[in-house]
Amino acid sequence: MWIETCCHRHRLSRKQFSQLSYKFHRPCEMSSTGWMWIETSIENFILSPDLINAVFPIPTQAYLKISLAQQRLFLIENSQVLFECPVSTGKNGVGETYGSGCTPRGWLVIKAKIGAGCPENSVFVGRRATGEIYNSQLHAQFPERDWILSRILWLGGLEPRKNRYGAVDTLRRFIYLHGTPDTVTLGVANSKGCIRLHNAELIHLFEQVKVGTRVFIGE
Repeated sequence: MWIETCCHRHRLSRKQFSQLSYKFHRPCEMSSTGWMWIETSIENFILSPDLINAVFPIPTQAYLKISLAQQRLFLIENSQVLFECPVSTGKNGVGETYGSGCTPRGWLVIKAKIGAGCPENSVFVGRRATGEIYNSQLHAQFPERDWILSRILWLGGLEPRKNRYGAVDTLRRFIYLHGTPDTVTLGVANSKGCIRLHNAELIHLFEQVKVGTRVFIGE
């Protein structure tokens, strides 16, 4: 059986469907093909925890896993780790609320790749390359700047009301994987909510993923 909302389509078993928790404003309808249309916005669509794996199964294609406990990123395909490196997530811990400075959890997706072809250590402000190349002199000139360097992988949430839409919308929170000065210690949570990587590792990763690659952030 399939379930369709205004924005997404998911395949569920009848048992899973019977357990599904959702709100709707008008009665839903079942077609002869087994489709069910819920006449509501996806903001009102609530997945119970036991259905997360049904709606967001482990991808068969390459995906990223970011371990909060280990402060490491893994590129995984067919259960094999293809690449891994240390990262730094939010100093304020985990959370999804706008303005919290926390790193969101759950399933996300790469929505945009920014910076292809830019030199290593290129500086970005507002997702645009400034033409500057980071060095110690530039750091001394702008000591309070949150340095976003080399490449940006902009993330969007996939789980409505958890990390997508409204005050918890990851895309609107401007959560990225981005480069950080190579002098910055990784392996500890110290970012402003984004996921920091050293530049050479980010540039390598940038070439291995695409828009649409899924990302899981969790323990």
